[in-house]
This record gives sequence, C-alpha cells and structure tokens, in this order.
Amino acid sequence: MSSCEYDIVIVGGGAAGLMAAVLAVGKDCRVAVIEKNDQCGKKMLITGKGRCNITNSRRWDEFKEHIHPDSGFFRPSFMAFSNTDTVSLLGRLGLATVEERGMRIFPISGRSVDVRNAMVSYISRAGNVELCCKSEVISISRGAVGFDVAVLRLEDRMRVDCIHARNVIVATGGLSYPSTGSTGDGYKFASKLGHTIVETMPSLTALIPYNYNFSLVGLTLRNVSLTLEVDGGQVQQEFGELTFTTGGLEGALGFRVSRKAVHALEAGRKVEVVIDLKPAVPETELRDRIQREYRKDMKLSRYLERLLPLQAVKPFMDSDSSLTVSNLPVRLKHWRFSIKSYVDYSRAVVTSGGVSLKEISRKTMESKVVPGLYFAGEVMDLDGDTGGYNLQIAFSTAAAAVNAAIASGR
Repeated sequence: MSSCEYDIVIVGGGAAGLMAAVLAVGKDCRVAVIEKNDQCGKKMLITGKGRCNITNSRRWDEFKEHIHPDSGFFRPSFMAFSNTDTVSLLGRLGLATVEERGMRIFPISGRSVDVRNAMVSYISRAGNVELCCKSEVISISRGAVGFDVAVLRLEDRMRVDCIHARNVIVATGGLSYPSTGSTGDGYKFASKLGHTIVETMPSLTALIPYNYNFSLVGLTLRNVSLTLEVDGGQVQQEFGELTFTTGGLEGALGFRVSRKAVHALEAGRKVEVVIDLKPAVPETELRDRIQREYRKDMKLSRYLERLLPLQAVKPFMDSDSSLTVSNLPVRLKHWRFSIKSYVDYSRAVVTSGGVSLKEISRKTMESKVVPGLYFAGEVMDLDGDTGGYNLQIAFSTAAAAVNAAIASGR
C-alpha cells in the first residue's frame, strides 16, 4: 500500500465506511477502506443487543421525528438512499430481513455478524476496493491535488505508509463504545482541516438517579409512560419499556429521553423523570378501583403486588415514606426519580455532537471548507433515537458521500 494512489480513501470500516465501500464496488474508481481494528464493522456486532437493528421502516414524515438536531439536513440523503433501499441492497447481498415491533428491521437470522459478513464478503470479491485492516490513519493533509494520508501499519509499528487520495470520506464514528475503536479520530482530522466541532456528549445512554435502588436491577416495566422534566417543566414524554440496569435507567424509554437529559445535566439544570405506571388508567378510575379492592386489614405491600411486578413493590414503597392508600393513585402515576448523572461513552450507544452540519453539504456530504473531503455517519453532528435510526443515518450519508465522490471526476 506504500505510495499508492486512490480515487477515494474511506477512513473507517464501520457501518458508514462499509456501506460506502459496497456502493463503490464495480465503479470506475480505485478505493481503499482504512480500518484500525483487526476486522471491519466491530461496533455493528454489538448493535441491537447483538442482533443489529439495521433500520426502521417508518415513512419520512414519521422517521424525521427521530433525527437530531436537524432532520432537514438528513432529508436529501434519506430520500436518495432510504430505509427501503437499505433493505433492498442487503437482500441483493443475500441477507434476508424481518420487521419487528416498532417497525424495526433486523436480519432474519437475528445475528449482527451476518450483516457485517454480507457486506465484507461482497466488498472482498471486488476488484476495485481494498479492505485494509490493522491500519490506522494518523493524519490527513491537503496536497497539491487531493490529499496525503499517513497510515500506520499496526502489525509493524515502524512502518508508516503515505498514500494519496483524490477524495477522502471520513467515516470514523464518534466516541461511543471506545472499546470498538471509536475514539474520536475523525474530530481531530476535521478540526485540523478547518472544521468546527460541535461539543460532543453521550446519547442513548443510561441515566443515573440519586440514591439509586439497585434492587430494581433487571426489572423491565412494560407499557409505562416516562416524562422528562427539566427545572420543573415537562420537555419530553414517551411510552413503552423502561429497564433498570446496573448503569441506571435504560431501555427504549430511558434512551429516548437521554439526549435531552444529558444536555440539561451538562448545563447544570435540574433533571427529573416521572414514571406513570398506569398510563392507560385515569387517576380517578384508578382511585375508584383501589377503593373497591383495598380492605382495611390488608398490608399496602400485599395490595401493591396486584398492581406492580413483585420486584418493583418494595423499591416503590421505599421511594416515598409518606405513601398511603389515599395518595397511592397519585404516586402510581407519578413515580419520580431525580437524575444525578449519566453513563459515559463506555456504554453510550451514540455520540451527540460532532462535525458542524453548517460546514457540510446536505446533498453530497462534501465539506464546504475543503473540496474533496466528505463525511458519513456518527462523526457528524447528527444522531437518532434508538430503533434503527442511527444505522440508517450511517447508510444514507455514506451513500450520498461515495456517490458524490465518484461523480466528482477528481
């Protein structure tokens, strides 16, 4: 690879980098994917709890509500390469998919490795795309024409290759799950090339309450409502499943509100979440039911076993020393947790923040600062909710970037 020249160098072999490479197969261009891990798609293997939630089948008018901070930026790339295009392409690579609850799309095998392997296998058979693992990009600089990319060969730390690229796609991911190789390299490259980096924070991460009751760990509350309050005002409300883990409040509900919660905590604001354990039952109806069913000789804890999962009964009671049968209807619909902190990047699913969208073309993902430089995926200040949205961001923006780089003719 020493002193080689490529039409396109893709920095990072994760979801975005692999999709860009897949779409470059068979095109009239020479492409190299530079990946510092010993294999590509390492983070993909842990997505969707090891099952890989590939995308979400919602139409754009609903899909856009799950994209942050600017769904309008994402719209052109989604329209050019949508969730249906993702499923269709993977199908052509031999990967069958299935739609599950919440319109989430998974490989029918239920194995993340099958998604990664389908993409890598297809790329590996191509004559014009090279996959270069155990190779770390240490710098990207502008040359007289194109870019000079310094690559450290990790199997031989005394060797640094200098390769030339007419175009570069930065698809290095963010900072989440650093054990998979996401260590913020792309931010350094972008910054040195003149780009603004929007402050990064963990997102889709566990929220840690004050005085967290660890006896809740392992409990999943289904069909509950979760309200996020900041400085006493409601800012978000979600319905679904909430899971208590060793990290704190997780599951779909915890993750959905974590983005705004983390930003508020970083700003020094008061953050609380309120669980409605009976969202389908109005408070007055719940009060009538309790009055009918509760007998004076009953222990409140025994009665609560009719209303709550057994594991939740004691923590629920312990959280409120003033709990009585009279205020029980209110408390069931307002189980309040004050949030102290959040779990860092080590377990965060995605990174909020990144390369400023103001400096990137929304149609091509090309830098407005440096022609020939493109971005794809999590490295940008663009992220989504849990449910397949983040992988689709990676796939759509990668498609926009590689197609524009190929069409540029540089």
